Amino acid sequence: MYPYQYDPRFQNLFPPGGGQGFPSFPPGGGGQGFPPPPPGGGGQGFPPPPPGGGGQGFPPQGGAQPPSSPPPAFTPTPKLGSGGPSLYAVDPGAISGCLYRYTYIWPRNGRPYWFYPTFVGTRSVAGYRWTGSFWVYAGVDVNQIREFQCV
Repeated sequence: MYPYQYDPRFQNLFPPGGGQGFPSFPPGGGGQGFPPPPPGGGGQGFPPPPPGGGGQGFPPQGGAQPPSSPPPAFTPTPKLGSGGPSLYAVDPGAISGCLYRYTYIWPRNGRPYWFYPTFVGTRSVAGYRWTGSFWVYAGVDVNQIREFQCV
C-alpha cells in the first residue's frame, strides 16, 4: 500500500508516555504520545460542537429542519441588472430577514441556486441548499454572495 519499507529500528523512537528524551505532554497524557481529548471536547484536534449543534458540517440536532417541499418553480430576476461585478458586500443583517424563507442566491462565482437559511452569523449564513432534487445542509460566506432575494 505504501511505497515505504518498514524499518524496525524506528519502532521505539516515540514510545507511548515519552522516552528517548521526549516526555509525555501533558504528564499523564493519552497514549501514543498524544494527550487525551479535553472533557466534552471533540477529540482529534477538533473543537467540540456548539451546544445543540450537530458538528462537522451536519445540521443542528433537534434544530431547524429542511423545508418539506421544493422551492418555487420560478427563477427570480436579479435586481442589480447585468450580473456584472458588484462593489458592495452583502450585509448579514439584510439577509437575516430571509431566515426560514425560500431565498434565491446569485454567488459571485458559480451558478445561482435556491437556499433556505436557518442561521445568520457575522460573516456566514447556514441553511439548506436545493440540489435540484433534495435539500442539503450548507454554509455560505456572505462575501461570496453577489445578490440574494427571498420570496
